Amino acid sequence: MSLHRHRQRTGKEGQVLHRSKRGWVWNQFFVIEEYTGPDPVLVGRLHSDVDSGNGNIKYILSGEGAGTIFVIDDKTGNIHATKKLDREEQAQYTLTAQAVARDTNKPLEPPSEFIVKVQDINDNPPEFLHGPYYARVPEMSNVGTSVMQVTATDADDPTYGNSARLVYSILQGQPYFSVEPQTGIIRTALPNMDREARQEYDVVIQAKDMGGHMGGLSGTTEVKITLTDVNDNPPKFPQSESTPAQVPGEEVGRLKAKDLDLGDNGLVNYRLVDGDGINMFELSTDSETREAVVKLKKPVDFETKRSYTLKVEGSNPHIDPQFMAWGPYKDEATIKVTVEDADEPPVFVAPNYTFEVEENAPQGTIVGRVHAKDTDITNNPVRYMIPRYTDVEQFFSVNAEDGLITTNRPLDREAQAWHNISVSATEIGTNPTDLLSVFRVNIKVKDVNDNAPEFAANNEILMCESAAPGKVIETVSAVDKDEMAHRQHFTFSLAPEVAHNHNFSLRDNRDSTASIFVVRKGLNRQTQDVYHLPIEINDNGFPALSSTNTLTIRVCSCDSKDVIQSCNVLPYVLPAGLSTGALIAILACIVILLAIVVLFVALRRQKKEPLILFEEEDIRENIITYDDEGGGEEDTEAFDIATLQNPDGANGFLPRKDIKPELQFPRPGMGRPAANSVDVDDFIKTRIAEADSDPTAPPYDSIQIYGYEGRGSLAGSLSSLESVTTESDLDYDYLQSWGPRFKRLADLYGTKDCCVNDGDDDEDS
Repeated sequence: MSLHRHRQRTGKEGQVLHRSKRGWVWNQFFVIEEYTGPDPVLVGRLHSDVDSGNGNIKYILSGEGAGTIFVIDDKTGNIHATKKLDREEQAQYTLTAQAVARDTNKPLEPPSEFIVKVQDINDNPPEFLHGPYYARVPEMSNVGTSVMQVTATDADDPTYGNSARLVYSILQGQPYFSVEPQTGIIRTALPNMDREARQEYDVVIQAKDMGGHMGGLSGTTEVKITLTDVNDNPPKFPQSESTPAQVPGEEVGRLKAKDLDLGDNGLVNYRLVDGDGINMFELSTDSETREAVVKLKKPVDFETKRSYTLKVEGSNPHIDPQFMAWGPYKDEATIKVTVEDADEPPVFVAPNYTFEVEENAPQGTIVGRVHAKDTDITNNPVRYMIPRYTDVEQFFSVNAEDGLITTNRPLDREAQAWHNISVSATEIGTNPTDLLSVFRVNIKVKDVNDNAPEFAANNEILMCESAAPGKVIETVSAVDKDEMAHRQHFTFSLAPEVAHNHNFSLRDNRDSTASIFVVRKGLNRQTQDVYHLPIEINDNGFPALSSTNTLTIRVCSCDSKDVIQSCNVLPYVLPAGLSTGALIAILACIVILLAIVVLFVALRRQKKEPLILFEEEDIRENIITYDDEGGGEEDTEAFDIATLQNPDGANGFLPRKDIKPELQFPRPGMGRPAANSVDVDDFIKTRIAEADSDPTAPPYDSIQIYGYEGRGSLAGSLSSLESVTTESDLDYDYLQSWGPRFKRLADLYGTKDCCVNDGDDDEDS
């Protein structure tokens, strides 16, 4: 590139630089980005006026990329680019050129800077860096109202060609919205878009470079457009309502005007504008539900006026001037309020009741008085009572007429310091469950000094038997259930009966504690291991109370450091003359003797115990048949008549103790003699046969029949067989009333067929 051409170019661009004492100038060179040719790209040529072409001048290049990206021919001054360049990475390079003498390297001219610019090509598509976008536009906006502007960026050079010239278009969102091609401003395209009909729209915008021509690159983004609310809807009340009036201050009714708008545009203010009840009622707005709340301001009287009329207006506080013609933005509603004839429960005069009463006060002590009155026109008298579920133990009672509360029995503060009861009031002459007022009454039980002090902790202490006189073995304190707080103080002293004992003493520390110390030396736990020390404790209440508490002192053995080893009494040591073997022999003899005694007692009990168990003690007797004289006093053989005496034995099984029967079954041939039988001998023989055939009967059980009198008897015959001569002398019908045990005798002798002899025999048996 010659100097002449260079001057023409720089002059054309209007950026010629003039320096003093220079013979060559240049401005800047250009190289196309992304060039991928086979040979290095010629960027330009440097040439100085002092260069005569003989090769004596040497061109030197330095600066950004010199020697790596850009190389120079030191003879000709030609500059080449050796690598592919990206304008988006670096748009230009600043280099320094210098002409020096080849042989001496002396500068022929001062160094001069020049710029190599990378010329852009369209290799980057447009991008929306901040998408997706969210926009809001008021509903009912005019056509062309600006919604928002979207902007795409192109990394290509905007100053060169059309690579970065962008054109915007809308791909989705017609016919509601449009976009300006050059600016990217989105505008409304339809009039009167109503939020109440549709609130959100999804729009897609495209940006294309190369001015939108063929071959250009493009990018898209999404825009979510929301219609915001405007006050284009007036409030509307529902149909008029009728509601009953209640007590002053209470809510009478509610009403709400519907407004389709949102936020502040949907707010409705309410006010009373007319009606004969405008002075009797007041109107407020619920902040949460936005409802108009009608409340009674003054008491109403059913007998004076039974209904009121109110006219309520609801209006929008925020009105958009551009929609003023669509108004009016208000509505009215008429409310009819009826007064009901209702009876109300009594009302307690005081806001709360708190009374005090001393504990242990006698029955009938006055606690306080509650008062309620009937607010109705009738002003009925009031009856008071205490619901028992609030005073289960019935500590209190209330006078039904005047509300005077009294105690039913003395109260104990230590058991319960506060009593929270309820008192109900109802009008006399009405149903108590319908008009009932219940009020809480708090009763505090005031404390009196009625509890004697006592030890605060365990009243047993341990001490070493080697304790020296004057040593403090324990410090005792006391507690009192009464409510004394910081004013509580206790004094201690020994009980009078032990005031002069020689073992222990007490010192009152005057701080509600006392120290127990040893008086004498040489306490021996073998002699006495436990001492009982009664201590009298006094409080400072009014009146003062005292109690005697016994302190148990146990003497223990300790080591040299006064550490307790044992508190059990050790047995005395046996005389040293007995050896271990002798002790073992003595113990063995004692054990053997005890075993013999136990065995002997067991054998004696076994011999005395009957083999057959009876419910009650039996009496062994002799049974004799008097068909002949017996053997008299010499005949001492006897037998057990338990079989005849036990009704169970007569009918079935008798328990055995010597054997265990393998089976039990009814004995054959257990026929009973007829009721009119007169032969006692047959009856006894039948019993003998049953005993012989019974496998459970003892083998030694037998019944002997004596058919003769005994020998050697000095007495005469004792038989009564001959004492009755006629049947009419005895009447045995009374046996029927003696019970089941005499049923057999009643069957045998209760009939007129019985013989006297048989009856005598059975009765004797």
